[in-house]
Amino acid sequence: MNIIDIIIKKAKKGELSEEEINYFVNGYTQEKIPDYQMSSLLMAILLNGMTRKETVYLTKAMLDSGEKNDLSQIKGVTVDKHSTGGVGDKTTLVLAPLVASCGLVMAKMSGRGLGHTGGTIDKLESIPHMKTSLSPEEFFKQVNEIGVAVIGQTSELVPADKKMYALRDVTGTVDSMPLIASSIISKKLASGSQIIELDVKYGDGAFMKTKEDAKELADLMIYVGKQLNKEVKAVISDMNEPLGYAIGNSLEVIESIETLKGRGPADLKELCLHICAEFLVASKMYDDYEKAKAFSLHQLESGAALNKFKELVKYQQGDVRCIDDYSYFKQPLYHYEIKAPHTGTLQMVKAMQIGHASMLLGGGRQTKNDIIDMSAGIVLNAKKNDFVKEGQLLATLYSDKKLTKEIENLVLTAFVYQ
Repeated sequence: MNIIDIIIKKAKKGELSEEEINYFVNGYTQEKIPDYQMSSLLMAILLNGMTRKETVYLTKAMLDSGEKNDLSQIKGVTVDKHSTGGVGDKTTLVLAPLVASCGLVMAKMSGRGLGHTGGTIDKLESIPHMKTSLSPEEFFKQVNEIGVAVIGQTSELVPADKKMYALRDVTGTVDSMPLIASSIISKKLASGSQIIELDVKYGDGAFMKTKEDAKELADLMIYVGKQLNKEVKAVISDMNEPLGYAIGNSLEVIESIETLKGRGPADLKELCLHICAEFLVASKMYDDYEKAKAFSLHQLESGAALNKFKELVKYQQGDVRCIDDYSYFKQPLYHYEIKAPHTGTLQMVKAMQIGHASMLLGGGRQTKNDIIDMSAGIVLNAKKNDFVKEGQLLATLYSDKKLTKEIENLVLTAFVYQ
């Protein structure tokens, strides 16, 4: 058995056996298969797909490539949420402290930026001195004491996914349903939580462009989870325009803090309350969704969730002062205003273009070795159905780079009028 034969078989639309899948996953993880051959195989998978059986085999091989978290020493019901990615998707930053304030436990591993979407760990690291790598002892101590921790994926847990995830990001092979499903489910199973909820996004700024595709991906992940003895739930959510108004690492953290202070955007708030309520029902803390949602809202409005976020930042050695004084975040060298070229009602704000513009400003990675500018990004001033007048501010761009015509046009043409 060799990698070239496996690449050719998949390029010819063949179905790979469990042994072949184990061979390339283990070979790549152990650095016996180079990036260029793995890139070729990933492209063949992107173009020709995988059967459900192959996807289960791939997920299991990735899961078995490293250690698995044993969360049995954690007191309480452990829950985990994963988003398939979107522009401005800072849900975890609000949801994790909210869930913990409700009495559940979120011991969460999160990823870094992938393509035009931001990563939770990158966002958290925009908080000065924030530590996202904890030892197992630190992790369990923190979770048992405050009910929440959000850390980066360790090299011991699903190392195959960590390597493949970074390679997919820079080889145009992100947008593959089997690769997305196996990546997500392997990480979620390795993380060891009792209840898993997937936020599967669709639309312009998501990897799944239609609601039907999002449902198909959700069904696939639920199926793979079931085959590997884990019940998985899913919510389908819209990503035809950015979630909230802020796109970019520190900007999204600030908007999340504003949400925890009761001043955040309605779409972000509603999504977090919905997922939190689902967790409360699944954990049997509540048997009624509306009552669970009302309790979630109470914890948000009372400041309990904000206090939990402060505990999270403090425990992970972040500078807590930035929660009340945003000047402690890195400040950009420049800001640029984009104004409406004419009067009218907005039909949409194209999330993909906004996400791409934010990446070009320095807020994301074009190659896996890129260093992110934590202050870079975009704050929208108008969204779908808003009426804007000529000359009105549409968006503010932040960066340490000079504004180019390409970026300016990307943002300007993202605003589509009715």
